[in-house]
Amino acid sequence: MIDKKMFATIRKDMLAFTEKREEVIAKSRDIIALSKQIIGSVHRNAPNKALITEIKTKLKSLPNHDYDTGMARVARQEYVEAICFYEFTVNHKLPSYKQLGVDADSYLLGLCDLTGELMRKSVNSAINKDFATVLRIKEFVTDLYDEFMKFDLRNGELRKKFDEIKWNLKKIEDIAYDIKMKGLA
Repeated sequence: MIDKKMFATIRKDMLAFTEKREEVIAKSRDIIALSKQIIGSVHRNAPNKALITEIKTKLKSLPNHDYDTGMARVARQEYVEAICFYEFTVNHKLPSYKQLGVDADSYLLGLCDLTGELMRKSVNSAINKDFATVLRIKEFVTDLYDEFMKFDLRNGELRKKFDEIKWNLKKIEDIAYDIKMKGLA
């Protein structure tokens, strides 16, 4: 009456799913932790190239399927934020989503988060009288905001994060305004 083999197969499949889910969670946590380390090292003016190599390797091992966790998506966003912050600060460039090996959605979400780190960098640069960096960041975030304005964003995560760009840009503009008004740059 009951197909016990079928139930055994289902249990086996569920166990395999759970194991893969746990693997995604662990790999995602590693990527998120490395992202924070990269961002911290850049803020301390001690960028760590070895961390960049390590995080890129870990991202390649992250499965595309996130097994109902949402963790892989967050890990990709954090990865984009960290690598873009590093590249913008160290090499004065912004890598594309294809260069980073992520989907466009993760890339855009990560760029939204990037503006928060750039706002923080602006504050620290102003404190350290590095006014040229503040103005460079302001120009970049303004350009980024302009590009996001061209999207038809509906209510959702990307729309909410896009609003963060607006607020971060406002704070950066205030710092730049003070610099200009005081004739410091």
